[in-house]
Amino acid sequence: MKKLMVLIWLMLLLSAVGALFWYNEWVYHLPTPVPKNYKPVYPGESVALKSPLRAERNKPVFLHFFNPDCPCSRFNMTSFQSIVKQYASQVNFVIVVMNNDKYTAKAIQDKFNLNIPVLFDPSIAISCGVYSTPQAVLLDADHKLYFRGNYNSSRYCTNEKTSFAKIAIKGLLNDRAKLVFSQLALRAYGCELPNCKR
Repeated sequence: MKKLMVLIWLMLLLSAVGALFWYNEWVYHLPTPVPKNYKPVYPGESVALKSPLRAERNKPVFLHFFNPDCPCSRFNMTSFQSIVKQYASQVNFVIVVMNNDKYTAKAIQDKFNLNIPVLFDPSIAISCGVYSTPQAVLLDADHKLYFRGNYNSSRYCTNEKTSFAKIAIKGLLNDRAKLVFSQLALRAYGCELPNCKR
């Protein structure tokens, strides 16, 4: 009788873990709801950036919108680190931290081993039309929006064929002005701003 009870208990526990995993996968595959007062920013529009970003017009600017409390943000940091390593000589990278109340720029740089600027200015998200994390924004050297969207169709950013952020960087660096992205690349997925609600 004890063995049967233990077996039933283990099966219930495994079922609960499986259901929780399935629920989380389902939730994170839903698009982030568009806020009521959302003002879109379209490709080709100028994005007004504040100092110190305003002065950087020698190279494209890649803004990584990051929320330390968002699981999706944490899932894609390895992918972001790889992109920075690959394109640091051609693109200016910046991390824009959302929902910050306990982190410093140095703590984030040290945690992810990145020596790039870290800003704590939520108004940058509004300027770029960003309302979820993680999101990638790529501006050309004149600070016009080239791409705003997802890093990858895979939750863990492992699918090279849908590495949207890399595709955008390659497109901009190769002067492909008419690069077309699918809705999967452009529709926001992840945690709502300003706080993680998933």
